[in-house]
Amino acid sequence: RVCFASLEAMKWIWVLATALLLSAQFVRPPAPPRYGYRVVKSYPHDPGAFTQGLEYRDGVLFEGTGLNGRSSVRRVRLQDGQILASVPLSGEYFGEGITVQKSRILQLTWKHGVGFIYDRATLRKTGSFAYPGEGWGLANDGKLIYMSDGSSTIRVWDPVTLKELRRFSVKLQGRPIDQLNELE
Repeated sequence: RVCFASLEAMKWIWVLATALLLSAQFVRPPAPPRYGYRVVKSYPHDPGAFTQGLEYRDGVLFEGTGLNGRSSVRRVRLQDGQILASVPLSGEYFGEGITVQKSRILQLTWKHGVGFIYDRATLRKTGSFAYPGEGWGLANDGKLIYMSDGSSTIRVWDPVTLKELRRFSVKLQGRPIDQLNELE
């Protein structure tokens, strides 16, 4: 004997369960938090500088600027914006991100796949290094160096050899986020 009432109930349970499973695939996770900001102080700055990288260390602002023929690495006094020292890049290079790593400053170039190393105290160029692709942002956490290239991928470098150790992808709700540049 078959009970039609229980078959009908089972059919509706199956329909409801299927609908719940399908709808769960389209439920979006909550949006990431949005943070605001409040300006607490402003400082003078060279309006002609196309800033590509900034780090404030030990009372000094280190700045990398961009644009072909106008790129540089600078040491700037934050309080009055005075450029204390500046080293220009060769005109062929478009300077990009910088990071201050112990006694040196590392600087990327946008499309040339070459970076430069400077002595932090003197800004004297002490070397260079190569990397594949474009150079955008550069940062460090005191242990490792992080580099962006405009994609959703962050490269992690050894701070001594400047060789890539690994990569990871930045995603929002499962989708890659590209155009990553500022790496604070």
